[in-house]
Amino acid sequence: ALPDCRLLPQVGFHLAALWSWGLELMEQHSQSTMLLGIVIGVFLALALIGTTIFFVYRRVSQFRQVQPSPQYRFRKRDKVMFYGRKIMRKVTTLPHTLVGNTAAPRQRVRKRTKVLSLAKRILRFKKEYPTLQPKEPPPSLLEADLTEFDVKNSHLPSEVLYMLKNVRVLGHFEKPLFLELCKHMVFVQLLEGEYIFRPGELDNSIYVVQDGRLEVRVQDSDGTEVTVKEVLAGDSVHSLLSILDVITGHAAPYRTVSARAAVPSTILRLPATAFQGVFERYPETLVRVVQIIMVRLQRVTFLALHNYLGLTTELFNPVRQPLLPQGAGQQTVVRPVLSGSRDLASFWLLPADPGGSRAAVCGPLPKRSHPVLLPSVHEEVAAKLSQAQAGIQASSAPAGATSDLRMVCDRARVLPPTEERPGGAVASKSKKNVVAETPSAVLPNLDGTLDESVASKKTDSILRAATQDLLTLMKLDDPSLLDGRVALLHVPGGTVVLKQGDQDTSILFVVSGLLHVYQRKIDSEEDTFLFMARPGEMVGQLAVLTGEPLIFTIKANRDCSFLSISKAHFYDIMRRQPAVVLSVAHTVVRRVSSFVRQIDFALDWMEVEAGRAIYRQGDKSDCTYIVLSGRLRAVIQKDDGKKRLAGEYGRGDLVGVVETLTRQARATTVHAIRDSELAKLPEGALNSIKRQYPQVVTRLIRLLGEKILGSLQQGAAAGHQFGFHTVGSKWDSGNPASNLSTVAVLPVSEDVPLTAFTLELRHALSAIGPALLLTSDSMKQRLGSAALDSIHEYRLSSWLGQQEDIHRIVLYQADGTLTPWTQCCIRQADCILVVGLGEREPGVGELERMLETSAVRAQKQLALLHRQDGPAPARTAEWLNMRGWCSGHLHLCCPRRVFSRRSLPKLVELYERVCQRPPDRHSDFSRLARVLTGNAVALVLGGGGARGCAQVGVIRALTECGIPVDMVGGTSIGAFMGALYSEERSYSQIRIRAKQWAEDMMSMVRTMLDLTYPITSMFSGAGFNSSISSVFKDRQIEDLWIPYFAVTTDISASAMRVHTDGSLWRYVRASMSLSGYMPPLCDPKDGHLLMDGGYVNNLPADVARSMGAKVVIAIDVGSRDETDLTNYGDALSGWWLLWKRWNPLATKVKVLNMAEIQTRLAYVCCVRQLEMVKSSEYCEYLRPPIDGYGTLEFSKFDEICEVGYQHGRTVFDIWGRSGVLEKMLQDRQGTSKTKASDVSA
Repeated sequence: ALPDCRLLPQVGFHLAALWSWGLELMEQHSQSTMLLGIVIGVFLALALIGTTIFFVYRRVSQFRQVQPSPQYRFRKRDKVMFYGRKIMRKVTTLPHTLVGNTAAPRQRVRKRTKVLSLAKRILRFKKEYPTLQPKEPPPSLLEADLTEFDVKNSHLPSEVLYMLKNVRVLGHFEKPLFLELCKHMVFVQLLEGEYIFRPGELDNSIYVVQDGRLEVRVQDSDGTEVTVKEVLAGDSVHSLLSILDVITGHAAPYRTVSARAAVPSTILRLPATAFQGVFERYPETLVRVVQIIMVRLQRVTFLALHNYLGLTTELFNPVRQPLLPQGAGQQTVVRPVLSGSRDLASFWLLPADPGGSRAAVCGPLPKRSHPVLLPSVHEEVAAKLSQAQAGIQASSAPAGATSDLRMVCDRARVLPPTEERPGGAVASKSKKNVVAETPSAVLPNLDGTLDESVASKKTDSILRAATQDLLTLMKLDDPSLLDGRVALLHVPGGTVVLKQGDQDTSILFVVSGLLHVYQRKIDSEEDTFLFMARPGEMVGQLAVLTGEPLIFTIKANRDCSFLSISKAHFYDIMRRQPAVVLSVAHTVVRRVSSFVRQIDFALDWMEVEAGRAIYRQGDKSDCTYIVLSGRLRAVIQKDDGKKRLAGEYGRGDLVGVVETLTRQARATTVHAIRDSELAKLPEGALNSIKRQYPQVVTRLIRLLGEKILGSLQQGAAAGHQFGFHTVGSKWDSGNPASNLSTVAVLPVSEDVPLTAFTLELRHALSAIGPALLLTSDSMKQRLGSAALDSIHEYRLSSWLGQQEDIHRIVLYQADGTLTPWTQCCIRQADCILVVGLGEREPGVGELERMLETSAVRAQKQLALLHRQDGPAPARTAEWLNMRGWCSGHLHLCCPRRVFSRRSLPKLVELYERVCQRPPDRHSDFSRLARVLTGNAVALVLGGGGARGCAQVGVIRALTECGIPVDMVGGTSIGAFMGALYSEERSYSQIRIRAKQWAEDMMSMVRTMLDLTYPITSMFSGAGFNSSISSVFKDRQIEDLWIPYFAVTTDISASAMRVHTDGSLWRYVRASMSLSGYMPPLCDPKDGHLLMDGGYVNNLPADVARSMGAKVVIAIDVGSRDETDLTNYGDALSGWWLLWKRWNPLATKVKVLNMAEIQTRLAYVCCVRQLEMVKSSEYCEYLRPPIDGYGTLEFSKFDEICEVGYQHGRTVFDIWGRSGVLEKMLQDRQGTSKTKASDVSA
C-alpha cells in the first residue's frame, strides 16, 4: 500500500505536465490558424480589388475605343442551315467521277440526285441573288476644280483671251475675223480715282480690266452717283446695245453711266468701230452678231427684269420715236389715207361679226360684188407661216461648213435659203401661193356708192405709199425686195393681232390707226399697257430677229391698218440685203427705255467651263446668277466633312438669290456640270433697282418666300440627292430632271441597236416637245468635216447652244469608240444614258471603261433593252455593281422594229413612217421620255388592310382612261398592290394574283397554324411570309418593269426607310408588319428591325415627289378615326365603363380602350404627314368610299374592288372634262418651244 501511495504524486506531476503541454500546443495552433486566416483574407481582398480594377479598366477602354460594328447572334438552327448550305454548294460542284466511274450503274447517280434534292429541301437551299452594292457619287460629281481661268497655258495672248472670255459675241466669229478685230485693241493706264468714261462722252468702246479694279456708277434721279458693279481683273465693262448703236451708225454719248478706277488699273480697250470694217467685208457675220445682241436683250435683260423682278412698263419707252427721215415718214403714210371724200373710219367700216373679229387680207381682188368676211389677222398670219413651213423637207443639208446666215435662219426657225436645201424649187413654188406677187387690199363695198375699181385704186395708192415709207424705214435699196412679201391688212377695233407667247410672228408697220401693246404681269393674269405703235412705227420685230416667242400682246383697240411682213419673208429679204437688220434692230433699241440701257451695263453675260465653281460655300454673296444655257450643280459640305448633292439648276433657273437677298454667306458650292452661259446680276445693280422702283421689293419678298417654302417642303424628303428646288405653279417644282436640255446616248457594246433606240426615243419625245437627234454623220453634213476642230470650238458651241434654244431636248448619239464626236457628246451632256441589252450577260463596254476613268460630271443612267417576247428583267444588280455610281436605271420593253436588222437608210425610212403616228404614251420609251424631261407621273398607294383591294379597281380605271404611270410606290397593302402593278402592268393578271392572295389570307387553318406564344407577336410570321413569297417568288425590286419603292418603319434607327432594291417579297412583307400581329422583319442588309411603314408615312406621295415625279396620284384607303368621343371629365372609372357597356338601359359612351390609344399614338406623325400631302400642289388625292369595310375583310375582295373602279372612273372622267389630265401630261418647259415636228440632224 505504501509504494502505491508514493506513485500518486508522480502520476499527478506527469498529468499536469501533459496538460500544460497540451495547452501550449493548442495555443500555438490557434496562432497559426489566425495567421493563415489573415493571409487568406488579404489574398481574397487583393484578388477582389484586382478584379474590380481590371473590369473598370476594361470598361473605360471600351468607351475610349471606336464602337465596332455589331456582331449579330445567330440561333443554332441558323448555324446548322448556314454550314449545311455551305457543304451542299461544295457537294453539288463535285464531279460525277467521285461518285463512281463511267461504268457504274445509273441507279447510283439517281440516288445521289435524290439525296441532294432531299437535302436541299431540308436545308431550304435556294439560289442566292447578288445584292446591290451601295455606292457614293464619284468626287468629280461633288467637287469643283480648284484651278481658275487658265491664262498661262492658253495658246492665245492674255489680252485676247480676256476679251474672248468677256465679250461672248466675239466667240461667234471665225478665227481670222476675231484676230483682225483684236488688232484694234489698245491699253489704257488709269490712276486711282481716274475716270475711264463719264456722262457726255461717246459710248463707242469695250473695256476689259487686265489688272486692278473698276467701279461702274449710275446717277440717280437726284444726281447722286451709286456704285452698281465692281469690275475685277478679267471682267469687262460694255453694253451690247451701245455696240449695236455704233454698228448702225447711231452712236450716242453716255447719259448716266460712268466708270472709274478704284485702284491703279490697266484697261484693255476695243473700239466698237472696228466691227464696221469687218461687217463691210463679211455682211453675213453682221446678221449673226445683230441676232446675238437681240437674243441677249430679250433672254438676258428682259428675263431678269420682267420674269424675276416683275418690271413691265419700266422696260419700254412709251414716247414715240422719230424713226423716219424728215419729210418721208409719217406724213407720207398719212397723206394718201386722209386724202379722200370719206373719213378713214367710214372708209374701212366692216359689218358686225357675231363669230368674232375679222380682218381683210391682202390679195388679188376677188371677182364678186358682195363683201366676204375673211379669217382674223391672228389666224391669217399663223396660216401663212404654217403654209410656208409646210414645204420644209426633213432631209439633211448639203455637206460643207454652215454659213452665218444659215445659223441665223435656224435660230429663227425659218426656212433656209431656197438654193441651199433640196427641193428648193418646190418650196419656192409653194411660197408663191401664200402671198400674191402684187398684193392689194380687199375693200368691201358696204353702201354701194363705191365701185370695185375705185376701191382698188385707193387700195393701190395706200399700198404704194405705205410700201415706200417701209422701204425708207428699212433702208432697202431695191424696191422689188418687198414685192410679194408685204400684206396690207385691216382689223376692226378689239382685234388681237398677235398674242404673247406666239412663235410665228410678223413685223407690223402701222399705216393708220394705233396698235396697243400689252404685257401680262408675272404674278397675275392681268395685262399691263406698255406703249402704242403709231403710224410710221414698227412692232413685233424683236421676236422676228431673235426667233424667240413674242413677249407681249399686240391689240387694235380701234380700226387699224398696217403692213405685215412674215418672219419667213423677212429672212428672205435679209438674205438678199443683210444690212436690213441694222435698221430693224435700231427700231428695237430706240423703243428700249434708258433704264434698260443702264442695267445692260451692270448685267454680265459670262461663260463658265465645265467643273469651274461660280462660287464656293462660305463665300460672300454679292450677286445672283441666271442660267442661260448649260447646267449647274449645288453641293453642300456637312460638319463631318462629307459632301452631299443639294440640287441642280438648268436653263432659266435663278441661282444664289436667297443668300444675296438675305446677305448671308453662300450655303453651297455651285459648279458647272458642263460648259454653261450665265447672266450675272450684281448686288449693287439690284439695290439701285429697288431704290428706283420700290415695287420690286414686294416681288423679291415673294420670290424669297417661295424659295424658302420650297426648301421646307422638300425637307421631309431630304434624303434624296436632288431635294432642293423652288416652288412655282402647280406641278412645277421639286423635279431634278425638269430642266434637262441634252442627253448623250452611249452603247455598252456593238450589239446594241443604238440608232434604232435613239430614233424610237426621239419619236417618244415628240409628244413632249421638239426633239433633235445629232449624230457624227449628221454633224458632218450640217457643219462640215472640220466642225469638231479646236479652231471652230466657239462656233460649234454657239450652234449647239442654239439648238438647245429651239428644241425641248437634244439627243447626242455617240460613236462606238472614243472619237472626238463621242467626247463632244459627253462634254455637252446634262445626263449620260448608257444603253445595254438586258438579255445578254452583264458587262461593261470598252467605251464605258474609258468613261469611268475620266472626270465626267453629268449624272449617269442605265437603260436595259428587252424584247417583247423575251424573258422578264433579271440580274439588274449585277449590271449596276459592275459600273460606278448611277443615278437610276430603267427597263425598256422594245417593239420588234428596234431589233430589226435593217440598213441605215431603210431604218430611217421606217421611222419616218412611224413618226407620222402619235407615240403610245403607255410604252416604255414614252416613260423614259417623261423621266428625262421631268414629266414623270407617279402612282402612290396607301395602307389600309382589306380596303386596299379598292386600289386594284382604281388601277383598272387608270388603264382605261389612258393615264400613264412612270413610278409606283406604296405602304403596307399599297406596297403589295404596287409591286404587283410594277411587275405585271396588266390589270387582268394583277386582279387574279391579288384575289388569290386575299383568299389565302382568309384561310383559318393557316392562321391557326401560325399562332405562337405572344411575347413579340401573336403570329410567328412564317405563314404570312409563305403567302407573300409565293406571290413574288425570288423577284428583286430592281428587276421590276416600273420603278418601285416600298416604305417601312425602322424601329432600330427610329426612322423611315425607303426600299428601292433588294428582295421584293421581304420588303413588301416588312411594310405590312403590324405591331402585335407580326414580328418585325430583320433586314438582311444590316439586321435592322422593320415594321409597317404606315406608322411613319401611310401615303408616301412626298417620297415619290423627291424621286423625280412631277405629279403624284395618291390613293388613300386608310381608316378614319372617330372624333365624336364622349367627354368624361378629368377622371375615368373602368367600372363605370363596364356598367355602361353591359347595361342595356344605359346610354352608350364612346371611349377609347388601351389598344386604340396606342394605335392612335403610333399614327400621330402619319396623320400630320397625310394632311401635308393632301394640301400639296403636286398631289392629286383620291379616296374611294370604302369606310364601311373592315381592315381584315378580304372576303369582300370583288365588292371593294368594284367600289374602287367606279370611283376611279368618275374622278378620271371629271379630270378629262376639266382639263386636269391635259395639264398633267403637259410639259412644264414646252410652252416656250414650238410644237413642231421632230428634226433629225
